[in-house]
Amino acid sequence: MHKTLTTLALASAMLAAPALAQNDIGTLERGAYICELPGDVRGAAGIPQPEESFTITNASRYSSPQGSGTYLRRGNEVRMTSGPRNGNVYRIMSRSFLRLLDGDGTPGKLRCIRLGR
Repeated sequence: MHKTLTTLALASAMLAAPALAQNDIGTLERGAYICELPGDVRGAAGIPQPEESFTITNASRYSSPQGSGTYLRRGNEVRMTSGPRNGNVYRIMSRSFLRLLDGDGTPGKLRCIRLGR
């Protein structure tokens, strides 16, 4: 029985390894990310949310109107790890487009687009 459990554990680890490789650590494109909520057909396409906007300043640092902090990019997700955005998680939709994730991990309404694409 012990041997069977060990074999199952090894097989499970081997299957999980490719999934971990897809979550390589990286960085975001430097520049200002302007955040907005979707508009409606009667008005603007987006409703600016300047208090949510931020700038990627270098490797793993950002600044915002409320202060500075750090972030960690793993695969297509970015987690703010310190500063005023600490705990926020964004999904990378494309090279210059992020979407803030809700608490359950689903993409929320807030979107952030990098200027100067």
